[in-house]
Amino acid sequence: MEAFRKLVVVVSVMAVVLGNEVMVSQAQTILCNLTGADISSCKPFVTPGNTAQPSDLCCAALSHADFKCLCSFKNSKWLSTFGIDPNFAMQLPAKCKLSQVVQC
Repeated sequence: MEAFRKLVVVVSVMAVVLGNEVMVSQAQTILCNLTGADISSCKPFVTPGNTAQPSDLCCAALSHADFKCLCSFKNSKWLSTFGIDPNFAMQLPAKCKLSQVVQC
C-alpha cells in the first residue's frame, strides 16, 4: 500500500508541474521543499541530451530542497515518463556546488 501511495504522489506532482491544462500556484511547495517554479527551473537540466550547466535559478531552488526526500524518487520509473533522467537529476547538486548534498 505504501508503494502505491508513493506512486500516486509522484504521478500527481509531475502532472501538476508538467501538465498544460493543470494550473498550480508557482509559490506553493509541492515536493521536497520545492515549488512548482523551482521544479520548472531545473527541468531543462535533467532532460536527456541536455549538457548545459544548471542555471543560477535552479541552483538557488536546490539550495533549500530536502535531498533525503528527493532521494526517495531516484529509482522511480515514472521520471522517464516525464522526460527526466534520474542520473542527470542526481548530478545537479554537485554541479550547483551545494555542500549539503546527501548521497542516495
